[in-house]
Amino acid sequence: MSLWVFVARRLLFSALVLLMVSMVVFVVVQVLPGDVASMILGTDATPEDVATMREKLGLNRPAHVRYLEWIAGAVQGDWGTSLRLNQPVAPLIMTRMGNSAVLAGLTLLVAVPLAIGLGVYAGLRRGRLPDRIIALVTLIGTSLPEFVWGNLLIIVFAFWFKWLPPSSLMDPGDPVFAQFKLLILPVATLTMVMLAYTSRMTRTSMIEVLEKNFIRTARLKGIGERQVILRHALPNALLPTITIVAMNIGWLMGSLVVVETVFSFPGLGRMMVFAVSNRDVPMLQMTVLVTAAIYCLANLLADVLYAYMNPRVRY
Repeated sequence: MSLWVFVARRLLFSALVLLMVSMVVFVVVQVLPGDVASMILGTDATPEDVATMREKLGLNRPAHVRYLEWIAGAVQGDWGTSLRLNQPVAPLIMTRMGNSAVLAGLTLLVAVPLAIGLGVYAGLRRGRLPDRIIALVTLIGTSLPEFVWGNLLIIVFAFWFKWLPPSSLMDPGDPVFAQFKLLILPVATLTMVMLAYTSRMTRTSMIEVLEKNFIRTARLKGIGERQVILRHALPNALLPTITIVAMNIGWLMGSLVVVETVFSFPGLGRMMVFAVSNRDVPMLQMTVLVTAAIYCLANLLADVLYAYMNPRVRY
């Protein structure tokens, strides 16, 4: 099977997954407590006003009709209008998604090389003091959730040393890189949690690869230890790590909700919290759908890279 056929099949499967996600999201939104029209108008609204608003929003129509209209509009690029902000949802999500992409990209740029380096070093020093120190640090990173790391870093670097601002609050439309200092603490928080899983997986894979026969053969041929590690051991040890990194991208999208809330960062995760709190149905539905699409694409990229780096894997 060629690469393009494999990608086409995975894209069709991803489309099916997104269709199922859209159904689940639509059903969950319908059963949420409270009435959307009443929340928009407030507690002083009369029953006549609520009925008029429900008719305006189309809430008096059958659920399957509203679902089909929503999906058809989403496919055509019409993502609806925010009920709370009275603005088109698409540009709002795109702006916030760009901010979250910068935050997630910087986290991956810092966490992945650092985790791989620590994992490889720990695998090469198996059972020694550096290996135990790295294991202890990564275990602590795994044990503490994102909001604990976020608040801990705020206390240390914002209130004790006063080096960094405690909040990443900014205008959602401002360029993110224009205020780079506001990104340091959120990136550090995400890195501390992500570092643990990736480095521990890399360490385990490195230890397993170093015990393989082809590594012994390479050493017996007189190949230098550095080349044995870089050219033979590392490429094979990174195969499981690729899958972990792809899974971490999906985890990262969920963790952004917590981290962006802690630091008041104007990203996609905080927008999701806003949509849930205000029963902004169009914004909530499309935010979840976009997040699911990112997760599917991340897994597709991981499968392609895995097959490219491992010739034994066939598309």
